[in-house]
Amino acid sequence: MFPARAAILESPDGPFVIRDIEIEDPRPDEVLVRMAATGICATDAHVRARRMATPLPVVLGHEGAGIVERVGAAVTTVEPGDHVVLSYHSCGRCKPCVSSHAAYCDNVWEANFAGARLDGSNGLHVAHGAEPHGHFFGQSSFSTHALAHQRNTIKVPRDLPLDVLAPLGCGLQTGAGAVLKALAVPAGASFVVFGVGAVGLAAVMAARVAGATTVVAVDVDTNRLELARDLGATHIVNPGEVGDLVGALRAIEERGLEYVLDTSGRAENLDAGVGALASLGRFGFVAFHEGAGAVIDAGRLALGQSLRGIIQGDAVSSLLVNDLARLYRAGRFPMDRLLSFYDFADINVAFEDAGSGRVTKAILRFAPPGQPTRSADS
Repeated sequence: MFPARAAILESPDGPFVIRDIEIEDPRPDEVLVRMAATGICATDAHVRARRMATPLPVVLGHEGAGIVERVGAAVTTVEPGDHVVLSYHSCGRCKPCVSSHAAYCDNVWEANFAGARLDGSNGLHVAHGAEPHGHFFGQSSFSTHALAHQRNTIKVPRDLPLDVLAPLGCGLQTGAGAVLKALAVPAGASFVVFGVGAVGLAAVMAARVAGATTVVAVDVDTNRLELARDLGATHIVNPGEVGDLVGALRAIEERGLEYVLDTSGRAENLDAGVGALASLGRFGFVAFHEGAGAVIDAGRLALGQSLRGIIQGDAVSSLLVNDLARLYRAGRFPMDRLLSFYDFADINVAFEDAGSGRVTKAILRFAPPGQPTRSADS
């Protein structure tokens, strides 16, 4: 067993409480990581609000970055001392996994949301009380140490700051991957993204990297729209300031936008995006869920248009995370512009700020080795 301190969600919509836990030594295919930082993602908030049925109590967190502490006997991809980013987990055996589409793993729920290893076991323990579920996205990175699998542990360059790289594991990978891989936006194309939170802003930066000549950002937050412009948007549109959103978009590109990405999950943006979609255009979405009321008449897609749901940008994380890290180093993917930093002990404040929109992407930083972490309820 390895001692750690973790932020445990004990009740629906409740606070995170920092407690002492014990983590099992890595199994042959596992990696123990000392966390340097972890991002806060909307999916963590969805579990907290019980929009997702991950069992409680649980240690959440799925945008971790840190330094490898120990490795299992069969691990060949990393070694102690390596800097790593942790991403989503997968079974590694099903057809999507072996065809480089692990984000659509046949066992995606069990691997990422069930609060246990794929065999049903749990590597997190406490001396007293109910044991917290772990292995959220194969990591549970709201903890000073995380037990990950070698499949979702990605070695990254040592010269780049881990607290900046952390959100590449999910949110920024999702936005950038949607553009660069799932939609494969080519040079010279026109592109629009609905919603410019962290995922949407990553998409804007990726569209600029891809060479799209028209990049449109749509949001009601004027500050984020201005940031989107700084990061590469050629046009910004605030739906609250235009009477006809489809008309405003077609005024930018008369024949319509060739590539559309929705990060908002709002039904009206599906309607507007399809209305502004060019013939043969492609519409990708990352946030619609069952019951959202996002329904479209198939006849509106008769001109060769297509809709596609996208998970994790359809990324092979070990490749895309490092591609984006190199782009950041080169100044072409300035993701640090999106980030706000908090001490791990201030996790509840960070969640409040992220949920209210006061910050675009909240990152928790962990105390260096040897320095105690304050209790969240002290």
